[in-house]
Amino acid sequence: MLIVEITENVTPIFGKKGNKTVRKYRCTSGSRKGRIVAKPSTCTAPKNVAASNTMKKTRRSKKSAQATKTRITKRSNPASQRLKGYNIGRRKIKPKRSGKKRAKI
Repeated sequence: MLIVEITENVTPIFGKKGNKTVRKYRCTSGSRKGRIVAKPSTCTAPKNVAASNTMKKTRRSKKSAQATKTRITKRSNPASQRLKGYNIGRRKIKPKRSGKKRAKI
């Protein structure tokens, strides 16, 4: 039996699991659009509404603490530093806007 991974609606990228660099996927469509997941099948899986609401509540209450921890990690963790380089070629670079900026009135 051949097992085929679902690779539509995802973009392969590198992510972190602990201090290791692993292969992950960014969902490009669906309800999880933009989210980084470990398996492509997660992008199309049905949502758990109760867990989603709990996570929203947690994020609201711990927002500033999590932002501080994330900043420290991205600045000091060697695995985070490596990820920047690995994923830079996968990023879509937007063209610079041509023309003059308009003055605000």
